[in-house]
Amino acid sequence: MEQAAPDPERLWQPAPLEPLSHPDAGLESMVGEETKGARDEGPGDGTMTENNFSLKKIEISVSEAEKRTGRNAMNMQETYTAYLIETRSVEHNDGQSVLTDSLWRRYSEFELLRNYLLVYYPHIVVPPLPEKRAEFVWHKLSADNMDPDFVERRRIGLENFLLRVASHPILCRDKIFYLFLTQEGNWKETVNETGFQLKADSRLKALNATFRVKNPDKRFIELKHYSDELQSVISHLLRVRARVADRLYGVYKVHGNYGRVFSEWSAIEKEMGDGLQSAGHHMDVYASSIDDILEDEEHYADQLKEYLFYAEALRAVCRKHELMQYDLEMAAQDLASKKQQCEELATGTVRTFSLKGMTTKLFGQETPEQREARIKMLEEQIKEGEQQLKSKNLEGREFVRNAWADIERFKEQKNHDLKEALISYAVMQISMCKKGIQVWTNAKECFSKM
Repeated sequence: MEQAAPDPERLWQPAPLEPLSHPDAGLESMVGEETKGARDEGPGDGTMTENNFSLKKIEISVSEAEKRTGRNAMNMQETYTAYLIETRSVEHNDGQSVLTDSLWRRYSEFELLRNYLLVYYPHIVVPPLPEKRAEFVWHKLSADNMDPDFVERRRIGLENFLLRVASHPILCRDKIFYLFLTQEGNWKETVNETGFQLKADSRLKALNATFRVKNPDKRFIELKHYSDELQSVISHLLRVRARVADRLYGVYKVHGNYGRVFSEWSAIEKEMGDGLQSAGHHMDVYASSIDDILEDEEHYADQLKEYLFYAEALRAVCRKHELMQYDLEMAAQDLASKKQQCEELATGTVRTFSLKGMTTKLFGQETPEQREARIKMLEEQIKEGEQQLKSKNLEGREFVRNAWADIERFKEQKNHDLKEALISYAVMQISMCKKGIQVWTNAKECFSKM
């Protein structure tokens, strides 16, 4: 009888769909087990063996940025920004932190590190890098990537990236990451020797898997929709914030005109001069305060941008799952085809509209010896295919388990960070409004004394 292909959907999915916003107890315990295992069992290939560390033992900072000029791969002169990374040990005998390493890195080296992590840890939501060029800017903000204010914000973002990686229970144990912090020379060569570029999945292959996979995991489809929605909502929020910043800047600077008018007016008034001068001073203070306010707002905007870029990291996990699911389905389909061929040869059944049927008509029937040899070869291929399918199925289950555990860890982190950022932003806005009320109260008192 013809044997049907194994159902990849049934083999692949170990649990029913759970709501994304309500992780169950099993997944929470899985995160704990994965973290515990990563610390107890020790790292595997490509991870640190003697240099395990965490934020409790080492402080990591990107302390300064420096503009430099050099030559690129095309031997052309270019201007770039280098960042000083410092690591300090905090487990000294006298309790003082001690500088252990300091080195300079370019932004492109941070990109190389992240690309390596994406390839070797496809089941992990790898922390994103800060923007290479300014996005969602308002008119007072420069879009130049060499602008000192932008470079400073990117320095903070790069430091945050390193802290995110170092605080991750799995990524922090990676040897390449450790060398990134401690080995300035030949680090790029060390990364390239891992051959991670050859292991990276091509975009064409990922796109093909997206459209051709027959039984996608509903949880990862939901996750992809969630990441799209997260990106869309944060993008709209950042655009609105940029427009509000433009308007707010204009309103505050208008008060500078009030201050100038009151100051000039005070020069021609004898009795009201002092009151007008004081009121003008309050207006000038109010107008100049907007620069610091919007600078603080940029800090909160950068926190939102981090999770805007996290959305792409979530989609990267989904794409890897689609590729693995597609490979599993192709392996199951190939195995079913070989079993059908073997059965046809054993029973002597030949389908008219098939490759076997056409070759039989063109070249005649096979001899018993040829048929026996083909059956034997197909049986070996079937045995090999069954092992391959079993291996892919186990690999897929492991990927789903680890990926979903890290996704739950990410969502917990996201909820905490965004809640904290939005509350801090609201507190800042309240403080700003109180200062505005105080300025106008002081100005009113000046007018009342005239």
